[in-house]
Amino acid sequence: MTTQLLDPSHSTDLTDELEFESSATEALSPRAQERADILSRFDPSNLKWGNIDWIVLGWMILMHAGALAAPFFFTWQAVVAALFLHWMTCSIGVCLGYHRFLAHRSLKLVTPVRVLVNLCGVLSGEGSPLMWAATHRVHHAKSDQAGDPHSPTDGPWWSHLLWLFVRHDEKHREAMYRQYVPDLASDPVLRMFERTYAFWVFGSAAVLFLLGGWPLLLWAGCVRMVCAYHSTWFVNSATHLWGYRNYKTTDESRNLWWVALLAYGEGWHNNHHAYPRFARAGHKWWEVDMTWYAIKTLRALGLAYEVDDRLPAANAS
Repeated sequence: MTTQLLDPSHSTDLTDELEFESSATEALSPRAQERADILSRFDPSNLKWGNIDWIVLGWMILMHAGALAAPFFFTWQAVVAALFLHWMTCSIGVCLGYHRFLAHRSLKLVTPVRVLVNLCGVLSGEGSPLMWAATHRVHHAKSDQAGDPHSPTDGPWWSHLLWLFVRHDEKHREAMYRQYVPDLASDPVLRMFERTYAFWVFGSAAVLFLLGGWPLLLWAGCVRMVCAYHSTWFVNSATHLWGYRNYKTTDESRNLWWVALLAYGEGWHNNHHAYPRFARAGHKWWEVDMTWYAIKTLRALGLAYEVDDRLPAANAS
């Protein structure tokens, strides 16, 4: 497929389609009020003792404790399994599946691959597909403004980690799905993963233990997840604090090479915020984007199609 070049002054994204025009009438509408309530739930003031998500907090403590214990159960087989599952769940599951496929609709996938990449995203332990995509669209709609779920303007630790510990009840989740992922909310595969999310996460941990005991569970489970968590969180925190900018955007997004390496290309964050719909995050020849290479491979095999492979003309290699 021939790569299309796009003038840097033009950019489209689903979040633009989902944003409403501001007007006095809309400000009083039930839909606008629901959206305002959703955004208010992401304010740091909501992180208080009575509103902590103890399940998420307990899970994070457990995974980090397991990662610290892993060196005492070292085997090369477990390390290799951890590296493979890290790539499958972080790059294929989160970066390709949750981010570029679901949140931004940068490509389409044939049904078996669509199910597989979403399963890989679930096995990452980073949340259900609908909640991940909805939260990310909120981030783009309100990046570094009031309502951004994880902006460093509210503190680096908030953006990196603390925002995860605010409890969101089922009513809030369903409101987010109506407002920010209406195109995804009725998908039966995504709804299935929504209902069975805990089964897949805990079930995969049990399978790892049955196959390889403590070494496989701690390395391919805990170490793998903790590394994936922090590489994803660095996109939220570090790439809004440090790095260079190829484009002028309304937020503080930046390109940071070491985050791009850790997060399979997602560290070219200023590029992504300037052109969020694009399937590739690296716009210059030296901006390595491993997830984009996976997308190109799927397209060559006929498993991905309608890939938005445009590049800003000024940065075409």
